[in-house]
Amino acid sequence: MTLRKLNVPGPKAQALLQRDAATISPSYPRDYPFVMARGKGTEVWDVDDNRYLDFAAGIAVCATGHSHPDVVRAIQQQAERFIHISSDFYHESWIKLGEKLDEIAPFKEDALCFMTNSGAEAVEAAIKLARYHTGRPRFIGFHGGFHGRTMGALAFTASKAVQRQGFFPAMAGVTHVPFPNTYRPRLAFDPAKSDYGDAVIDYIEKVIFTYECPPGDVAAFLVEPIQGEGGYVIPPQSFFSRLRKLADKYGILLIVDEVQSGMGRTGKWWAIQHWGMEPDMVCSAKGIASGMPLGAMIARKSIMDWPPGAHGNTYGGNPLSCVAALETMRLLENGYMANATEMGTYTLEALEEIAARHPSIGQVRGIGLMIGVEFVKDKATKERAPDIRNAMVHSAFEHGLLLLGCGRNTVRITPPLNVAKAEIDEGLEIFESALTEAEKKLL
Repeated sequence: MTLRKLNVPGPKAQALLQRDAATISPSYPRDYPFVMARGKGTEVWDVDDNRYLDFAAGIAVCATGHSHPDVVRAIQQQAERFIHISSDFYHESWIKLGEKLDEIAPFKEDALCFMTNSGAEAVEAAIKLARYHTGRPRFIGFHGGFHGRTMGALAFTASKAVQRQGFFPAMAGVTHVPFPNTYRPRLAFDPAKSDYGDAVIDYIEKVIFTYECPPGDVAAFLVEPIQGEGGYVIPPQSFFSRLRKLADKYGILLIVDEVQSGMGRTGKWWAIQHWGMEPDMVCSAKGIASGMPLGAMIARKSIMDWPPGAHGNTYGGNPLSCVAALETMRLLENGYMANATEMGTYTLEALEEIAARHPSIGQVRGIGLMIGVEFVKDKATKERAPDIRNAMVHSAFEHGLLLLGCGRNTVRITPPLNVAKAEIDEGLEIFESALTEAEKKLL
C-alpha cells in the first residue's frame, strides 16, 4: 500500500526550529524535526497541521494519551485552588498519592515514598537511601541500563558510551555486569545449564565478588526489569528470583528502576510483577502523571530510616502533578492496564507476521505495550543494522508515525495505554511501509 508522504518540516516548523537552535542547548538527543501543536489520545498534530499517530508517547510518558479530559480537568481544578506548596509543608493530594503508591507497591511490607520531579531524581534518592541504610559504599549496575543523566544516575547508566563521554568521573563505586540478553549473550553458558540468567548470576558471585568487589561492600543492585533505552531487553524467567536470593545472601538491597516499565505499561502496575519477585525499592516516573513532571522513590518502610533533612526536594510532589497522577492511576486501574495487555498481545502477533516478511527484523520482543523490534543485516549472523532502523524511523515520520529508537539498532513501540485497535492497525501499516522503503535502499 502506498501511503501519503507529508511535506515535513513545514514552513512554520522550520521557523521554530531556527528559533530553537538560537537559544536551546544542543545536547538534547532529537532525531527528527517534529514540532508539536496539539494532541488528543494517540493522535498529534504539528504546527503545520500535519496529523501523526504517536507510538512514542513522550518516551512512554503519556500513559492516558495526550490531554486526557479527566486529567486536564483535575489539573485545572487544582490550579484554581493553589499551584505550589513546597515539601516543607503538607497537602492532601500528596498524602493521597503516597497512600496509593503504598497500596500498589510491589512488595508486601508497608511502603514509604519520596516524591521527585523525574526518574533520574528518583534514582538519586534510591542510591542515597541505600548508602545511608546499609552503611555500604558500593553498587552493582548492568550493561545496557539507563537510569538518568545526573551524576549519580549517570554512574549506573551504561546503554551508550556517548551518554558518559566527557563527564568522567561520575559517582564512584559502581561496578557493571552483563544484563542477560538471551538474543545476544555475552557470557559462555555452563554446559550443564541452559539459562543465561543463571550464567549472569554465577558471573556476579564467582567472578565479580571473588576478584573485584567484596559483597560486604555492596549497598544495592540497581536494575531495570525490562531495559528501556538499552534496547527493550527482557531477561529470562529465572534471573530475578536468583538475583533476589543473591541479594539476600549478602545483605544487599535490590532496587528496580521502573521509570519506563512501570505504571501499567506492561499490563501490570510494575513489570517486576511478571517475575513474581519483591524488590526493596522501586523508582517510578514517566507514565505516573500523564506528562506532568513527577517521580517517586518507593521503599519498604523498614529501609526508609533516614532523618529529617537527609534528603529533600522543592518541587517534588507538586500539587498539579499529584492530582494528575491520581487521575492517571484511576484510569489505568479502570481499563487502561487491561487494554495494554490486550493491545500488546495483538501488536506483538502483528509484528511477528511483519517480521516473517522482512529480512531485517531480527527479533520482536515485549510485554504489554512495551515492545521492541531489533533490526539486523542478516538473521543468521545477527549483525546489527542501525542504518535500517534509523532510515525506517525517519521514513515513518514522513508518513505520519512517531517512533523512537533505543539501544543500537532497536525501535520501541510505546503508544498510549488507551490506544485503539484501529490505531494499531494504521500505525503498523505505516511501520511496514517505512521498513520496506528502508530495506530497498539499504539491503
